[in-house]
Amino acid sequence: MRGASAVHARTAGEPRGHACHAVTVAGATLHADPGGALYWPDEKLLVVADLHLEKGSAFARRGVLLPPYDTAATLARLAILIERHAPRIVIALGDSFHDGHGPARMHHTDRASLRALQRGREWIWIAGNHDPELPEDVGGDRVDVLALGPLTFRHEPSDDAADGEIAGHLHPVARVAQRGRAVSRRCFAGDGRRMVMPAFGAYAGGLNVRDSAIFGLFGTFAFTAHMLGTARLYAVAAARCLPD
Repeated sequence: MRGASAVHARTAGEPRGHACHAVTVAGATLHADPGGALYWPDEKLLVVADLHLEKGSAFARRGVLLPPYDTAATLARLAILIERHAPRIVIALGDSFHDGHGPARMHHTDRASLRALQRGREWIWIAGNHDPELPEDVGGDRVDVLALGPLTFRHEPSDDAADGEIAGHLHPVARVAQRGRAVSRRCFAGDGRRMVMPAFGAYAGGLNVRDSAIFGLFGTFAFTAHMLGTARLYAVAAARCLPD
């Protein structure tokens, strides 16, 4: 992607052709993965946001027919990241299911896939606005907010957050000019104090980082959009991101 700064450095142990991007939030060094997750090596912790599992089946119940494979696709992508980083803890930052009935609609093969991903590691579900409660049979632990070291993990960003907040909810997307046309990609949005993560779900939508809901969190253009590429990230200054 021309007009953006490509990140070429691979973290130790990464396969050739795949590049994570080291980012710092409140002094903690994290690896932003182009798959849309954050990995914290010091804690062996992987974070994803807004899986929106069973969104396809939720739409189908309202008569909007979408291919019913979003849960399988999302879990398959998550399995790749878990294999890549081998975390001891996985945190899902809320809206992991598209609605409260999502777990009951999961196909038994998808349930088996989820159980396999959870096996041998700690799994933490952060409560989201789409899924404030989860049944016990999905496995893992449910919390509203999790503080660990200098970082605080929650679903929805706070207007007056202290340094170290990692949140989802807003589904940030950056739009840039590329060879005479506009290109939009999901992205991490951060300024060193806090980070808003991209939505991970196959059917999750996106919100432009120039929207006031995201821009207002940072207050100025002094944040960076780390756009997801196929095998690397592209760091773009917020001032260079285009509005819709």
